[in-house]
Amino acid sequence: MIIELHLLQSFPVSNLNRDDVGQPKTATFGGHTRGRVSSQCFKRATRQLFNDYGLEKSETAVRTKRLLDHAAAALAENGRDAELAAQVVATGLQQLGFGVDENTRLTEYLLFVGRHAIDHLTTYCDDNWDTLHAIAAKNKAGADKVKDSKKTENGEPKKGGKVAKPDKVAVEQARRILDASRVADVALFGRMIADNKDFSVEAASQVAHAISTHAVVNEFDFYTAVDDLKPRGESGADMIGTIDFNSACYYRYANLDLNQLATNLADDQDLVRRTARAWLYSFIHAMPTGAQNSMAARTMPDTLLGVVRDRGAWNLANAFQAPVVDADIMAASTERLTQHFHRLRGFYGNNDLRTVAAASVTAELPYLDEGDIVASIDAFTDRILAGATV
Repeated sequence: MIIELHLLQSFPVSNLNRDDVGQPKTATFGGHTRGRVSSQCFKRATRQLFNDYGLEKSETAVRTKRLLDHAAAALAENGRDAELAAQVVATGLQQLGFGVDENTRLTEYLLFVGRHAIDHLTTYCDDNWDTLHAIAAKNKAGADKVKDSKKTENGEPKKGGKVAKPDKVAVEQARRILDASRVADVALFGRMIADNKDFSVEAASQVAHAISTHAVVNEFDFYTAVDDLKPRGESGADMIGTIDFNSACYYRYANLDLNQLATNLADDQDLVRRTARAWLYSFIHAMPTGAQNSMAARTMPDTLLGVVRDRGAWNLANAFQAPVVDADIMAASTERLTQHFHRLRGFYGNNDLRTVAAASVTAELPYLDEGDIVASIDAFTDRILAGATV
């Protein structure tokens, strides 16, 4: 069973998701340049709202390279020597199969783990303190002897501690640390660990890059600032610069495979329902943070279309392959969206569709059945969640 969300959201002057040179991201679609906000940007904005919409902090994840520092701090709070704790945790992570940079104390990968991971790592290191301390001392002594020989081509010391091949006990400990069976956002957005695919999680939700329904041209704002304490007789700006922006109406799309979600969450139906509800509300309310302090482009989606289906998925971006050129972009985009959905529905049939719900703050909703249209976000989400109930 699949839930699909199609949203139209117009942002005024904004730089929600910038590229490597600071410009708003773009993509070419239908032969025209479009504004773009990456899927990763909207996923992060969605994740940050989960605790506002019914999920406990213990049921959500963190994405981090800083397990070492947090576990070492926890050990120090429990009375262990702080310097030794860092060495022991670093060794513990290496014994569990996670590379650690000796200089930065960061793990090799940005790990996506439940909030319990730090507690489990702390317990593992505390329970095995003497063994890990001995291994750390042995590794340090060996490293000192061959320090000069362990150089890179540039003459810099090699980074990263020696990663052990985990034994069965270590694998089970790593499994506990990486367990995501009660972690909603790992279950939704998945996790890949290249060195051990057993710890990877297949994503239950797919999120598309948001693209503008019309062609865009990035612009820039030239700004100046004046020193407030400058003597009265002096003139001129004391700071000048530019910031890039555009204005665009975006088509946003995401889907959620409820069967995969149930598999990832060990078939805990209560958690599956609460996660699906949090996903719906959070994705609708998700707000990229790029340049918001200077542009405050905090708008809400105007048009919402939701579908519950037994199989398959329809990204409706092709409704905008020819860019919208009408003055009322939201109304024209809404008409394009509903018309494209109507045509696909007519061509491929309704057999796989369980529920359709649509709502709009300002636009008419042509090409939809009257019974599909609701008047508020709560009615919209209630209709979708009711249709997704087996």
